[in-house]
Amino acid sequence: MPTLTIRNVPPAVVRSLKALARRRRRSMEQEVRELLETHVSERLSVLGQIEASWNRQARRPTAAEIDSWIAAGRS
Repeated sequence: MPTLTIRNVPPAVVRSLKALARRRRRSMEQEVRELLETHVSERLSVLGQIEASWNRQARRPTAAEIDSWIAAGRS
């Protein structure tokens, strides 16, 4: 299995991860692995839902429409 090295993690984040792992009776490594797996699977699920929604649409929105939706969401 591949190894992932993450550098320059802020101390507050490390403390939070350690506390979370301790509450769940896991090692910090197990906790980080579970968080990553959960995040990626949820993201893939959302992307799948978006793709299914796009496939049900009669037409694709134009780039200008998408830009206007993004702008509206930011204001």
